Amino acid sequence: MPSRDTTLLVGDVALEGALAIPEHAQGVVLFAHGSGSSRFSPRNRFVAEFLNEGGLATLLLDLLTVEESEIDERTGELRFDIGLLSGRLTGAVDWLGARPETRDLRIGIFGASTGAAAAINAAAARPARVAAVVSRGGRPDLAMAALPRVRAPTLLIVGGLDGPVIGMNRRAAAELACEHQVEIVPGATHLFEEPGKLEEVAQLARRWFRRHLAGAGRGAAAVTAARSRLRA
Repeated sequence: MPSRDTTLLVGDVALEGALAIPEHAQGVVLFAHGSGSSRFSPRNRFVAEFLNEGGLATLLLDLLTVEESEIDERTGELRFDIGLLSGRLTGAVDWLGARPETRDLRIGIFGASTGAAAAINAAAARPARVAAVVSRGGRPDLAMAALPRVRAPTLLIVGGLDGPVIGMNRRAAAELACEHQVEIVPGATHLFEEPGKLEEVAQLARRWFRRHLAGAGRGAAAVTAARSRLRA
């Protein structure tokens, strides 16, 4: 699947991302990475490629600038600045809604770890734009105040061996007023590193996004034009 490195202007900062649009895309999924990770996360890239194969466009995004990432490597502070991450993710939702390649596609957000809290906040801030949310080993409890305002169907995926995070996700789910589900992957730890477990996550996410994003995509001619712009 061809992808293009792209720069998003969000407020007064430039964020780096990688956009991939398959032919006849049925939606676009924005990735919010977790603590200390980036758009090069092998786990998120694996899931993104699996979504691409299922006809979904993806945008892998760095929520911190290069300079901020260097500071965060030393201090570990910015990765937990949920307000900062949420604002930038919401800006990325607006960016997708304005781009010719993606403006007619419904938007989903895939959040991992602290990125799940940013996903919840962005979904609450843009209920007309965000149509589905998936959390992988996430901390939606860090966005507790926003949970009742989320309208997008939300899937919370947690490893069966990730005890404390299971409790956090169940408490968060109890605050959701939208369609939601907590999916426990047996035998998986927090990062789903065990054989076959990340594949289970990818399958669950693709099923959820295809269910809630499909049916509002563009015609073949428009998608073909978007793919041509990506290759240009």
